[in-house]
Amino acid sequence: MIISSLFFCVHQFCETMVPVAIGLIVGRAIDTGDGRAMIVSLFALAGLFVVLSYAYRFGARIIIVAIEREAHMMRVEVASRVLHPRGVRTDLVSGELLTVSTSDAEKTSWILDVIARTVAAITATVVCAVALLIIDIPLGLAVLLGTPVIMYLLQRAAPLLTRTATTQQAEVARVSGMATDLVSGVRPLRGIGAEGAASARFDESSGKALTATMKMAKANSIYLGFSTTVSALLSVGIAGTAGFFALQGRISVGELITVVGLSQFVIEPLTTMSRLPGIAAMVRGSADRLALVLGADHVLTEGGSQVPTATDVAVKGVTYRSLDGFDMSAAPGELLGVVTLRAQDGEALASVLSGQIGADDYLGTVTIGGVGVGELGLTEARRTVLVEPHNTDLFAGTVRSNVIAGRDRADHELDRILAASAATDVVAMHESGLDHAVTDRGASLSGGQRQRVALARALSVSAPVLVLHDPTTAVDAVTEHAIAAGIKELRHRGDLAQTTVLITTSPALLAVTHRVLVVDAGRVVAEGTHHDLAANDERYRETVLR
Repeated sequence: MIISSLFFCVHQFCETMVPVAIGLIVGRAIDTGDGRAMIVSLFALAGLFVVLSYAYRFGARIIIVAIEREAHMMRVEVASRVLHPRGVRTDLVSGELLTVSTSDAEKTSWILDVIARTVAAITATVVCAVALLIIDIPLGLAVLLGTPVIMYLLQRAAPLLTRTATTQQAEVARVSGMATDLVSGVRPLRGIGAEGAASARFDESSGKALTATMKMAKANSIYLGFSTTVSALLSVGIAGTAGFFALQGRISVGELITVVGLSQFVIEPLTTMSRLPGIAAMVRGSADRLALVLGADHVLTEGGSQVPTATDVAVKGVTYRSLDGFDMSAAPGELLGVVTLRAQDGEALASVLSGQIGADDYLGTVTIGGVGVGELGLTEARRTVLVEPHNTDLFAGTVRSNVIAGRDRADHELDRILAASAATDVVAMHESGLDHAVTDRGASLSGGQRQRVALARALSVSAPVLVLHDPTTAVDAVTEHAIAAGIKELRHRGDLAQTTVLITTSPALLAVTHRVLVVDAGRVVAEGTHHDLAANDERYRETVLR
């Protein structure tokens, strides 16, 4: 930024010297008819244009590289903050976070250009004022005194522009986030017939963004119109005064030409300075939104350094969302089923077990192998417990890259995992097999195929404690039975001490569990084997065997 500012200052200095040089040529070569002076002056003028041209070229190239690098670093910084294992506490939805890490990061980097051009504009104004002072003191004072007054008046409007820009950017980010969420969830919306309601919501949000954008455009137009008018009036005043002085013989013809040229040129730096507060307001709005993310607290604490020695899970007196004093335990190596009569209880339980919510956000305790999750190191907690949510995403790549998730897995190991998740046919139906291409979010696969590949990914981790939330809602009954048998065989054969919790209402999955808990109104209301509950609990039968 500093080097670029220096080049821009050289460029503006040379630009200011152009009318000065023309005035000198008129006064010392044309008026006197000196041919030698004319030739020397023309070569000097050509050299001046060469310097100003290359100064701008190098300055612009350097500042553009700096802006792009700074934008890249801020994008990486915001993305790192959002993707941090400890999470980030913010009210922004994923679409808004995407806007912050892209559009706002880019606009914030514009401050480098704003500073460089401000320094250059000030240089041009000062050089112009000095040149006019040399020609005539009142003309120079007009620029030296008029410019600060103009900038003061324009700066008074800067806070209003900042507030307007911040509001507009927030509304645009909100509607962008909503659009992202709607596009990603278009299939479920169609499934429940909610396209109309979603469109109405988007129209309303888009209308607010349009109103905010028009308000910002109106404020900027008024601001620029006022600034351009004031700058033009100052220029006209200087040129008119110089003409009057020339008629009185106070200045020469050459000096008059120089003054007229400078009065026209000074509009450029004054216009630049008048526009910069508006751009700075936009930059400030984006910077404020970046600060919301970069300055947000982490959701999770650093945690301790203890390592669990067993795979039992205990949840005691947990109150979170719809859970109300919830108690649950799973022994090492147990395959536990959890049937929630209300869907929100299942979502809340999966969130608590995931370890991705802060200890201050819920009451009660959650322990793994007798160690509280807060006492586990974050890496150890993630290694020990894996919660596969009901709504999960696949990534652009291949079936293999989605299943192994960055781990080294031999093909014979993958065969067992694919068989357990009933994903073998997903591989077999494509010529490229495991190397079959998968598009972003798994859009190239059907719902059932995506769910099975996601299940295979969860099983490939071989986590000591695995929690699966409704992992088979998109597959048929035959496939569901195969998955149930596969999970039990893969994770609970022999002396394996892996613990699995299935939050589901699938009778096929519940049939292979060792024990089932029935949850209603945030608490466990029944417990037993699948067969005992199916025979003796009417609500269980209605929910599971419907």
